[in-house]
Amino acid sequence: MVQRIKKMISLSYDYLGLVLALSILITIFGILARNFFTITNFQTIANQIPDITIVAVGMTFVLIIAGIDLSVGAVMALSGAVLGIMLVSYEWTLPGAIMACLATGFLCGMLNGFIVIKWSIPSFIVTLGMLEIARGTAYLVTGSRTMYIGGPVEAIIETSILGLSMPFFIALMIVLFSQVVLTRTIFGRYLVAIGTNEEAVRLSGIDPRKYKLAVFTLCGLLTSIAAIMHTARLSSANPNAGYGLELQAIAAVVIGGTSLMGGRGSIISTFFGVLIIAVLDTGLAQIGAQESTKRLITGLVIVAAVILDHYRHRK
Repeated sequence: MVQRIKKMISLSYDYLGLVLALSILITIFGILARNFFTITNFQTIANQIPDITIVAVGMTFVLIIAGIDLSVGAVMALSGAVLGIMLVSYEWTLPGAIMACLATGFLCGMLNGFIVIKWSIPSFIVTLGMLEIARGTAYLVTGSRTMYIGGPVEAIIETSILGLSMPFFIALMIVLFSQVVLTRTIFGRYLVAIGTNEEAVRLSGIDPRKYKLAVFTLCGLLTSIAAIMHTARLSSANPNAGYGLELQAIAAVVIGGTSLMGGRGSIISTFFGVLIIAVLDTGLAQIGAQESTKRLITGLVIVAAVILDHYRHRK
């Protein structure tokens, strides 16, 4: 009982720190940028983050088991390309094209996980290879051209509530459901245990391989869902989509407090990490910061988050 209370207090401090950091950023940019502190601007930010939010959820699960997935950006591009080809070239219905898109992400993630557990190859190397495979395949199937889709996928984002698009609410539901899975199910507890001490899990009679396979497959599936959101928002399938997405997702997860060494993480905290990066990016753009300056400041924020997280949990 005492341990549970201590854990709740620790989580409260984590969330409070992230909320405080987000509030400070909003206040600073609200002062520096004339049009930042407006409802329209906040609606725009919210409608731009569903794809990165969903990918970051999958990345959180992967990092919790002490893995990493560098292929998510390329898998998003390939999944979106499959969606576009099925709708434009083969004239499939939208539900059929969506199923093909989801199957693409599912298979890419499952292949990542299978190679990792079958030959005990570090996930960094495996997913780096998948990054090149998926990106190259996306270029091949699209002829290295952006495919305009238009009407069929625009219906996904047409519905909105209070100026917030349906993808935003879908992403929010995925965040909440994933948090419940991570904290309230045996599956989630096993993932934390694997990330903390995989050998101890194995000695206790639990095969960690099937859980690692499930996590990488889930990450691929979530990435394909994000591809649907991204393609619908742009009304086109772009083989260049998702460049740098893996770094943005890892940054959001790390800022949220998930350990790069595994065994610790929170989906809700990752969502706050996504919001912090989105507010930072939008605010810097509105005050006229150059791309080099934006990357510098974002990098400093990530490093600072890692250092603070180290001292917080060490204490």
